[in-house]
Parts: sequence; structure tokens; C-alpha cells
Amino acid sequence: MGTIDYYIDLAKMAERAKLDFLFRADYLFINPQMMGDSANFGSPDPTMMFAVIARETERIGLVTTISTTFNPPFVVARQLQSLHWLSNGRAGWNIVTSIEGAENFGDAPMPSPEERYRKAREFTEVVRKLWDSFPRDAIVMDKESGIFTDRDKITPINHSGEFFSVKGPLILPAHPSGSIPFFQAGASDIGRDFASSLADAIFAAMPDIESGVELRNDLRRRAEEHGRNPDAVKVLPGLYFFLAETREEAQELHKAAHANLSTERRLTSLKSVLGMDASHLALDQRITADMLPDPDMPVRSRTHAELLRRYITKYEPTLEEVLVRPEVVGSAHWVSVGTVDDVLADIIARYEAGAIDGFIALPGGSHKSMEIFFEQLMPKLVEKGLFKREYTGTTLREHLGIHS
Repeated sequence: MGTIDYYIDLAKMAERAKLDFLFRADYLFINPQMMGDSANFGSPDPTMMFAVIARETERIGLVTTISTTFNPPFVVARQLQSLHWLSNGRAGWNIVTSIEGAENFGDAPMPSPEERYRKAREFTEVVRKLWDSFPRDAIVMDKESGIFTDRDKITPINHSGEFFSVKGPLILPAHPSGSIPFFQAGASDIGRDFASSLADAIFAAMPDIESGVELRNDLRRRAEEHGRNPDAVKVLPGLYFFLAETREEAQELHKAAHANLSTERRLTSLKSVLGMDASHLALDQRITADMLPDPDMPVRSRTHAELLRRYITKYEPTLEEVLVRPEVVGSAHWVSVGTVDDVLADIIARYEAGAIDGFIALPGGSHKSMEIFFEQLMPKLVEKGLFKREYTGTTLREHLGIHS
């Protein structure tokens, strides 16, 4: 089976379950740690993949990932608007600032987080201006007069800022369904401020309920400070699930998924995430707050570092316990392992605690685990009134409840 056929089949399965959107992450570098002992051996361009999937689906949203650090805004504005037209209003943009990969785009080192987010803010402003520069109502199509566009409505943006100088206008009109929804994943302080100021949905890393409640409350408060309705920001953590008919089977799936990660590899990951070298410590050594490195030292991801610091400060776990944490072996996602009822109870607990508005389903373990999710778990969410039985709209904006 060809790669794209596999993804098309997945997309159709997700659409049958009435999921709001498909999401694809993207990486612009190869992590040497991942080479040889990971299935993540290739990363096709997600926007191109979704262009194909758009023709094979009808309702499900298509959220692609594009970096604001390494791309020109004009190209991105055009790509996204093209996907919006190809999918008839189903495109979404996951805005990332990238945490690695600078060497693939020149000799300059990776910019600081502050600079990356300043650039991202200006980048999204330019993209919005470009989308507005060629409105849908500029298309006239008056065959009798021979006038097809109202030139007065198509205007240059003449943007000149710290990072970009773009004249415009864009070279294709906006789709009639409205602007493309923004998704964002930054959970550091600077990331939260950026996300809450413009994102329609936030992919939050929240391994436990407490961190989820804190993050969602904080993002809603910040959105209000930015003059937005707090309900306009949907908080959607990644749910990395391992489903099986019995708890024992599910635990085995979870264990097998990380069995390839040696202690040495986990220690390297811990150093990358937290800036802490624990290679000299025994596995039963308790890690306490006073052993943590300076919080301002550069780390691969501030979000993951902060989550791990909180966990260590609160629980004083052993090194062995730290090395199985999702921030170390995965990407700090909420992990749920068990039967359909176990994972369902986990979802409901988070929803009732006010930690989530929904979630991004991240299948773990096996194809069977994913089938159980679609065929058994999703219908139970529908039964409990926590998920829709049918699509009520045709665009991603409608699926997300965006009306403005």
C-alpha cells in the first residue's frame, strides 16, 4: 500500500466517525536520536498531503503545520488559501515557530524564543493582511461587460516591519467560507501569550489534570486580557491512547511502544528536555527540586521543561520514574492506557474538571488500538452527549463553532 493510500484510508475512517479535523505535525530537521530506532523515518510535506486528502473527503477539517521561522509569509498565505479552496473551506493552520532546524536554512543559529515569537506575530499579521488584500467579493465575473474582477477592491498591503517587507496583494481571492482557523501549541509563558492572542484552538501539552486545569484557566484569562471571548479559544491536548480489550494488553502495548528506548537514550532525552545530566545517578535516587538546573538555561522545549520541573517539585520521584515520563519518552502528551471504559473515564474526568474543551487523538500501540477508538470509544462519547452524532456544517470554522 502506498503511503498516501494509508493516510487517505485513515482520513476516511476519521470522517466516518465525524471527527472535526485531521492534524499533521511537521519537522524541518532530522533528530540524530531518532535515526535507526524509530518509525519516524520520513516527513512528507503535510500541506501537500492534505491537498490530496481534500479530494478524497468531504467534511473533515485539514490542519496543516507551517513554520513562521523558516518560510516567507507570501508563500504561506498562498499555500493555505489554495488548500482552503481545494477543500472548500476546510483548511486550518497550526502555527509553529520551530525549535530546531536553522542549519537547513542558512548559517545563522536558531533565534531565541523571544525573537521567534516576535517574528511569528508579525508573520501572522502579514498573512492576514494578504488574505484580506484580495477579498472574495472582488470577483465580479460579468461576461457582458468583460469585467471579471473589481480592481478597486484588490489592494497592496505595503507591509514594512522588523522581519518582513511585503507589497502584496495576494494572487488569489479569499474563500467565501471565511478566514482560516489558527492553531498553536506554545505553552511557555511567551507561547501562551501568543496563542491566547490569536489562536482559535490550542494543542496543549498537559500530562495530568492539574496542569490541564491551570493551563486552560490561564489561557482563557489571557484571551480576555487580549480583548477576546475566552470561549473563542478551544484547549485541545494531545491524547496519546493505548486501547485494548483488557488493561493488561493495553499496558503491554504501552510498554512495547517505548521498549526500544535504552536508559542511555532516556538520559540523553532528559538532558535535552531539562538541561539535567543524571547519568551519574542510581535509578532509585530521588530527584528533588534542589537538584534541578537553572530554569533560565537553554533547553530544547521550555514547555516540556516546565511540566517536568513541576512534576519533580511536587512528587520527588525516583530517576527511574522520571525516565518513563511522557516529557522524556514522548512529547509531554496526556497518556491514557486501558480499556474503552478506562480511557472514556479519563476523558470525562478531565472534561468535568475543566481541563479540556476536546482533544487531539494520537493513536498509540497498534492499528487495533485505533480501530477500538473509532468503533467503540467514539460511539460511547456520542451516547454520553459529549460528541456529535453528525456533522452540522461543512467547513472547519463551523466544526469549531467560529461564528465571527
